[in-house]
Amino acid sequence: MLNFQLVRTDITKLTVDAIVNAANSSLLGGGGVDGAIHRAAGEELLAECRLLGGCKTGQAKITKGYQLPAKYIIHTVGPVYRGYDDPLQAENLLKSCYIQSMELAKKYHLKSIAFPAISTGIYGYPQKEAAQASFSALKEWEKNNPDEQITIIFTCFSNLSYQTYQELLT
Repeated sequence: MLNFQLVRTDITKLTVDAIVNAANSSLLGGGGVDGAIHRAAGEELLAECRLLGGCKTGQAKITKGYQLPAKYIIHTVGPVYRGYDDPLQAENLLKSCYIQSMELAKKYHLKSIAFPAISTGIYGYPQKEAAQASFSALKEWEKNNPDEQITIIFTCFSNLSYQTYQELLT
């Protein structure tokens, strides 16, 4: 069973088993949440990410948390919203980010994982559609993994993101 929570905070400050990084395909840092996570985790994160060989859209990889309070960082690459002719393809890739992240959480026996609003920054995914896709993917994962007990924390940086997730969870 998944336990859903919602917070408005800086994801790099959370003491959880893993935080999810909305990464770019190089995994070598960037802007937004990706840059913030890399800065907060320290240089060791960049060194480990260099060994991973990047990550494809919709996939996920895991590293240590280094100087973060989180033990691990799950890096996932969301779709660029306008990068696909078929909006369903973008939605399926976004859902895959959440499912693949949860598969790593299961593999590493994690009990708490914090997600940002993947693809809603520079990648342009609309807040409401992204929130609906994330919740749908996590409920699907929960249905297929009924014995897993994991706390899911939707971590919102903006008021708009927080309000969008709050509407979904109530």
